[in-house]
Amino acid sequence: MELEKRSQGPSGRRPGGAGAPEGCLVVAIRMPVRIVALVLVVPVRMAWDALAAAGRFLYRTVGRPVGRALVWLARAVCVWPFVALWRWVLVPAGRGLAWLARMLVVVPARWAQRYLLAPLGRGLVWLYARVLTPLGQGGWWLLRSGGAVLAAVGTGLWAGAVWLGRHLVVVPVRWLLRYLVAVPALWLYARVLTPAGRALASCARGVARLVGVVLTGGAAALLWSGRVLLVAPAAALRRWVLVPVGRVLGVVGRELGQALGHAWRVAGYVSPAVGRFLAALFRWVVVEPVRWVYRAVLTPVGHVVRDAVLRPAAQAVRGAGRAARQALAAARETVRQARADVRRALFGELPQRDAPASREPRRPAGRTLDGSTTALTHLTKD
Repeated sequence: MELEKRSQGPSGRRPGGAGAPEGCLVVAIRMPVRIVALVLVVPVRMAWDALAAAGRFLYRTVGRPVGRALVWLARAVCVWPFVALWRWVLVPAGRGLAWLARMLVVVPARWAQRYLLAPLGRGLVWLYARVLTPLGQGGWWLLRSGGAVLAAVGTGLWAGAVWLGRHLVVVPVRWLLRYLVAVPALWLYARVLTPAGRALASCARGVARLVGVVLTGGAAALLWSGRVLLVAPAAALRRWVLVPVGRVLGVVGRELGQALGHAWRVAGYVSPAVGRFLAALFRWVVVEPVRWVYRAVLTPVGHVVRDAVLRPAAQAVRGAGRAARQALAAARETVRQARADVRRALFGELPQRDAPASREPRRPAGRTLDGSTTALTHLTKD
């Protein structure tokens, strides 16, 4: 009801209508449609919220680090090598080529322009102004005088040729064309073609009138038939069937859209509540018992097992390892003594030689029952 009130305007009117009272059909359709829409939309909204939460979690935990790693990798693979190539290879090479081009092209070209081309150009200008210009003016006067004489001669010859052509060719040809072509053509047009054309035009106008009358009658009959057979049934169908059905469908569609909007907004309140309820239920059903079991049961049991079993077992294992190492050392010493006795029995006592001084520190002998390595024992023996 509160959402319904919010959807209405401040004046109590609904946004879809113009303030007119609603009919019984609208009232009868509204509640079932809203109930069905709510039942259908709430699971969709909950699934949407769950997917959105999973997407945000994946974005924070996976997407953002992977994106940063990909950006760093792309920068390291695509950007930094080109930057280093530009900075440490292309720029120095360009500067070197620019200096080389300047030294090999610009400086020699500037020197050639200043000390060769400029003096040569000045000399050519002086030569043209002092020598060639007077000669050119004299030649131009000669050419202009000869051209005037040739033009006068050509004009006279052309006038004579035109007069001869007009009196010897144009006048006879014009007379022949007039009496052999123009006069017969005019007589044929006035005496033959004009009457025949008028007769054909009269026949064409009659035929056109007849065709117009036939087409007009046929078009009127077709229009009347189309109006009776198509337009009137279509108008009746539109007026008595399509318009009422369209109005009903419009009301249903509007109510369905409003119901979906209300259901989506209600699901927006229901979905977080259900999510919090499920989170609290999971916490009190799974997390808290597991935490209590870990604190109250597993931790004391682990301490007891550590103190009563693992530490004594470790000490026993270390003692057994120590005893095994001592037994192995005693066995090696016994084997060494036996080998020395066998060697003395076979080859006699070997002469004692001074052993070479070793640079490595000598390790003290192990402690036995009849011997000790303490300083007090050494003092007693001495």
